[in-house]
Amino acid sequence: MNLPPKVTDRAFDRLSQINAGKEPASLRVAVLGGGCSGFQYDIRLDAPEPDDLILEKSGQRVVVDPVSLPYLAGAVIDFTDELIGARFVIENPNATASCGCGTSFSI
Repeated sequence: MNLPPKVTDRAFDRLSQINAGKEPASLRVAVLGGGCSGFQYDIRLDAPEPDDLILEKSGQRVVVDPVSLPYLAGAVIDFTDELIGARFVIENPNATASCGCGTSFSI
């Protein structure tokens, strides 16, 4: 059985800041073919689809489509704010290698 991804409080808090004062949008986390390591993450604001897994806290939603879900089993979706920039990051136990930018990985 694959465990669904987890979303940190920090990621939900940042999504709440992004959505402040407007109709909340969901954060979509998907896996696409391509990138320098074989797969790449697609992280964007989007509306949920009927077959998406919805992870929700305090009215904020992170959605994952069923095709991407096996690639994100047991992953942690987080937000980091460092000198090099602020971004949502994925800690993926399924990735055997990743590129320097952190958006591309292989299994």
